[in-house]
Amino acid sequence: MTDATLTIRPYAVSDEAAVIRLWRQVFPDNPPWNEPKADIERKLGCQRELFLVGDLEGRIVATVMAGFDGHRGWVHLVAVSPDCRQRGIGRAMMMAAETRLRQIGCTKINLQVRASNQGVVSFYEKLGYAVEERVSMGKRLT
Repeated sequence: MTDATLTIRPYAVSDEAAVIRLWRQVFPDNPPWNEPKADIERKLGCQRELFLVGDLEGRIVATVMAGFDGHRGWVHLVAVSPDCRQRGIGRAMMMAAETRLRQIGCTKINLQVRASNQGVVSFYEKLGYAVEERVSMGKRLT
């Protein structure tokens, strides 16, 4: 693909199959509780305008899911199709998410990256994110 135009837009229900395919390709080792269809359904019930897709001439090649709780913004499921990487698409998706979060009053974004994924850590560092001295904790409610 050369000189194609990326359109970043809110997720549409008709994007579901393409988004699921992309996530299964980009996140093949996701745990079973990260079921794509359920993740999409939950997001559509909360700040759906912060679920963005990157559309490259009719093909969904990227996603980012963001949220804001009034204190911190969060970014999840940043995905770029492997055949479209190293073209600035990931950066564009993050900039779009950051812009939308800033517009609703967000002043800081948090995200989580698996410690073993140094390539992704480097990507975010190039965008100005820093590894913070924090302990990430979680609790499954289901």
